Amino acid sequence: MVEKIVVAVTGAPVSERAVRWALQRAQAAPPGTQGIELVSVIGGALGAVGEAELIAQAVADTETVLERLAAPVRDAGITVMTRVETGNPVARLIDASVNASLLVLGSDYRGPGDGPARGAHGIRIVAGAACPVAVVPDTALVGRRGVVVGIDGSPVSEHALRFAAREADRLGEPLTAVSVWTPIEAPRNGLAVYPEMYLSNMQAATEEMQAVALAGLAVDFPDLVVERVVERGYPSRAIASRGLTARLVVVGTHGRGALARFLLGSISQEVLSHLPAVTAVVR
Repeated sequence: MVEKIVVAVTGAPVSERAVRWALQRAQAAPPGTQGIELVSVIGGALGAVGEAELIAQAVADTETVLERLAAPVRDAGITVMTRVETGNPVARLIDASVNASLLVLGSDYRGPGDGPARGAHGIRIVAGAACPVAVVPDTALVGRRGVVVGIDGSPVSEHALRFAAREADRLGEPLTAVSVWTPIEAPRNGLAVYPEMYLSNMQAATEEMQAVALAGLAVDFPDLVVERVVERGYPSRAIASRGLTARLVVVGTHGRGALARFLLGSISQEVLSHLPAVTAVVR
């Protein structure tokens, strides 16, 4: 079966990076197993007089852009389709994710010093998507190595780990599993310290949790090199710091009900706000 990678294309330059990243991922898979669909959504229509002509021209111009981006994918021997839709970009891309194995978005984030990644649309798309979502920052990511994944022992963390292991194995890269424990936070005397036994037990319990989570990887991925990191701190910071030299960062986000499905968990949202690398969010 051919899996479909959907790439959201906008007028931003980062869309070219997103398409190139999707192409490289498809090329790393066994031949004929992954295809790419480039999707662009024209939004903002209000039904005003004369609007139909503008939309028609916008569709034609966008089709030209998509064909230009599709050409190198086709030349590389990867099956590629293009599609232009009109409507709400968030809703249309969430719909597109239903039949995709991966949704790829570009971000305007250009690295440290550029401020947080902007745009509520991207966060809402990531939160509502039916498949994993990879967010590509608008910066060169050359000379990087490895896949970093956050593990906290939850079911969604297990999904993120399996996704990260498959990506690392496909790329022939090492996998760094990061588990972070945070002491109980409460108003405290500034001179007070945590009991050493408490800190040691937190470290040991987190190491045990991670060991259990990683136990089955060697069977399914016998050649995969895994580095284990367990430390005290805050998860998003620990993941992001190691992601600065990684090819890919993977985090999980908990599924939510329909009422709150456009909200991400705090850890995944914090990692996305300062993209250390291409970052995949897995539900």
